[in-house]
Amino acid sequence: MSVNGKKVLHMDRNPYYGGESSSITPLEELYKRFEIADGPAESMGRGRDWNVDLIPKFLMANGQLVKMLLYTEVTRYLDFKVVEGSFVYKGGKIYKVPSTETEALASNLMGMFEKRRFRKFLVFVANFDENDSKTFEGVDPKSTNMRDVYKKFDLGQDVIDFTGHALALYRTDDYLDQPCLETINRIKLYSESLARYGKSPYLYPLYGLGELPQGFARLSAIYGGTYMLNKCVDEIVMEKGKVVGVKSEGEVARCKQLICDPSYVPDRVRKAGQVIRVICILSHPIKNTNDANSCQIIIPQNQVNRKSDIYVCMISYAHNVAAQGKYIAIVSTTVETAEPEKEIEPALELLEPIDQKFVAISDLYESTEDGSESQVFCSRSYDATTHFETTCNDIKDIYKRMTGTDFDFENMKRKQNDVYGEEDQ
Repeated sequence: MSVNGKKVLHMDRNPYYGGESSSITPLEELYKRFEIADGPAESMGRGRDWNVDLIPKFLMANGQLVKMLLYTEVTRYLDFKVVEGSFVYKGGKIYKVPSTETEALASNLMGMFEKRRFRKFLVFVANFDENDSKTFEGVDPKSTNMRDVYKKFDLGQDVIDFTGHALALYRTDDYLDQPCLETINRIKLYSESLARYGKSPYLYPLYGLGELPQGFARLSAIYGGTYMLNKCVDEIVMEKGKVVGVKSEGEVARCKQLICDPSYVPDRVRKAGQVIRVICILSHPIKNTNDANSCQIIIPQNQVNRKSDIYVCMISYAHNVAAQGKYIAIVSTTVETAEPEKEIEPALELLEPIDQKFVAISDLYESTEDGSESQVFCSRSYDATTHFETTCNDIKDIYKRMTGTDFDFENMKRKQNDVYGEEDQ
């Protein structure tokens, strides 16, 4: 919004950037937040060496958030590392996710004939172009559902599981009966992201995800945006059903539009489910991941008789988020029963032994209105996915509702001499 010439005031009741998706440091602060009385043991190293994300997410290397970061040049404030591996759970064991023809042929996930069929499917996806009907091979991208595409290539249930959940990154199986174009594009995104760096399609910022909102805040400041931390919001001031300002400590900041998360407008949101997240501190890499110092594991719902997948994100001291030799694994999933901690047991078993666990169960909220009347635009709560694609869709949706136009990546490209005057230097 600042880049587009809007006057932006950003108020945050917290003393740190990022709200719900911040990185907590020092480690003592995390223990306090989860009300663990004893505090960290000495074996945890220096508290200041820790930056622990409350919400685990990776960035798809070719995904929307990376494009936003590149186009807005927020990348000048951040350093990234490639996540070392992407794994999928099958029958109690974990396997590397095959996403290229070569990997598919070498994978232990499938038998010999299955590999050939899966390879054919990957070649079909790689060549697929929605604007060129020659690449369709009898599939209509807008009407053929994904279930039929899998049938066409004669893929078995296990292969369907990891294709839909570890490559296309769906949380449930609802996608099977929807037109296949979205799924094909998702698998393409995974493959293109993987092709960029080779080890996995995911990136992660050094010093934790809390660096992202700080980067955007700096960009906003360059364009005249003002940021106020530790600033409580006492009231959202409305006149004739429209927002006109925000009251804080007796003063009112006037505004025409307001963007906020659900915690600021409890009367304008509804509960849409719950997510459980468990932060686990380990002194070892996860077994069967080739001692990777970062990885993602997806447990497809079918493998554990659930409706939605369980995710594990693991990062470590290599990303400047933990003390030397320590690892942070965060398990997350959509809550389906009255005993959420039982639901994630299959994931916790993969992480044993665990030095310390921090369990959080969060309500998911979504707005009950589109904001066109009130001009109050509320974001959705962070879901259980381990990437930012759904969050970016929410940002683009809010942008469209506020401005009436689609979010255009090209428009976000900074004019070279706009602020820095590179050519004069």
